[in-house]
Amino acid sequence: MRRVLLLGLAASLLMAACGGGEGAEPAASTAPSSSAVPSTSAESTTAPPSAAEGVLASNAARLPGDAPASDVAAVTAGDAAFGADLLEVLAAESGGNLAVSPLSIRLALAMTYAGARGETAAQMAQVLRFGLPDEALHAAFNRLDRALEERNRTLSGEGGAARRLEISISNALWGQAGLDVEAAFLDILAAQYGAGLRLVDFAGAAEAARATINAWVAGETNDRIPELIPPGALTPATLLVLTNTVYLWADWALPFSSEATTEEAFTRLDGSRVTVPTMHQLLPAGYAAGDGWQAVDLNYVGGEVAMLLVLPDAGRFTEVAGASADLYPQAVSGLQSTDVDLALPRFEFRTQAGLPDALRALGMADAFDSGRADFTGILADGGLFISDVLHEVFVAVNEAGTEAAAATAVIMGRGMPSRPVELSFDRPFLFWLYDRATGAVLFMGRVLDPSA
Repeated sequence: MRRVLLLGLAASLLMAACGGGEGAEPAASTAPSSSAVPSTSAESTTAPPSAAEGVLASNAARLPGDAPASDVAAVTAGDAAFGADLLEVLAAESGGNLAVSPLSIRLALAMTYAGARGETAAQMAQVLRFGLPDEALHAAFNRLDRALEERNRTLSGEGGAARRLEISISNALWGQAGLDVEAAFLDILAAQYGAGLRLVDFAGAAEAARATINAWVAGETNDRIPELIPPGALTPATLLVLTNTVYLWADWALPFSSEATTEEAFTRLDGSRVTVPTMHQLLPAGYAAGDGWQAVDLNYVGGEVAMLLVLPDAGRFTEVAGASADLYPQAVSGLQSTDVDLALPRFEFRTQAGLPDALRALGMADAFDSGRADFTGILADGGLFISDVLHEVFVAVNEAGTEAAAATAVIMGRGMPSRPVELSFDRPFLFWLYDRATGAVLFMGRVLDPSA
């Protein structure tokens, strides 16, 4: 198998660690550079790139995205199904507002999946609803990515006001210099995801690498997700971080009038009430109804992107939400155009979630186990596993339209246990203070009551 050695750049990375900080920005690679040749072309909008950073990318050009429409349909169906699976698990852990981006999570893990093998790959495919052969799967994601980017447009609304739709999807990988990376893995990243491997120094400057990745995410999400990766998430044992961002700015096709917004009561699940700004509009829209629910479908400018809103009957939220995997296709297929007198609260919230426990619960266990994970398609000598999957979503809906941003980071390392051992000294214990080199016990004792 062909492999590519990430160039050392030790002196340069040391300079980056000393002087990079928050402003340091990675070089970009929407058009892949030649293998093992550091690149310093600029891409991010937040800060100029550091000359110390480089990109390792395949010579393969980004493919045009000509996968069959049926394959793209299979991928989008998988988005909805996986999202329903994940929301059900996360909802059991959270009692508040909750949002995920199935597309962002699946894109980040699809890049990871490109290097998975054996049972690890089988579990990932099952949990992530990857129902296509590998080559077709990556090609379908490529076509979907390109199709969504083509939605971008600005139209003239009433009075000449500009109304716009923007969808932006970005992928990037961040790797420790010196890794022996499989060339076939880099080929898939370049050809289907338009991504190369950006060189950072996790081993010597993990915090500087975290700042660099977070700055890239912030730039790709219009600063709506400023700190995807929290302090301490990256360590010297980190080898790879795979990131995806999805950003949406969409003006309504028929905006709400702010003059019609009033303060009205909203009843929570427990029966308590809160007063919230509620938008009103009488408009033609898609409408559907089923057992225990009603739905309305609202167009954004251009009519190619929409928001489906489902309102369960009073007292049936849990029942309806539990069937969301079937509800989405049922509601969309049942839409009929009619006039709707709509009252919709403005809302804005953020979801931050670590996904390892949820993904394990869904059946993707081996990828997080350092002893069983098989990502030899990335590093042929093995040992690589996923140490964390971080996901964050921001959603804001108001009279003008919707702004939403999502980011996902897949953190990979090796030589560490799959999860920390939980050990709480909450009962009497013993202790020894000893000299490691000689084994001499300097002190020893027991603690029966720490408060005594």
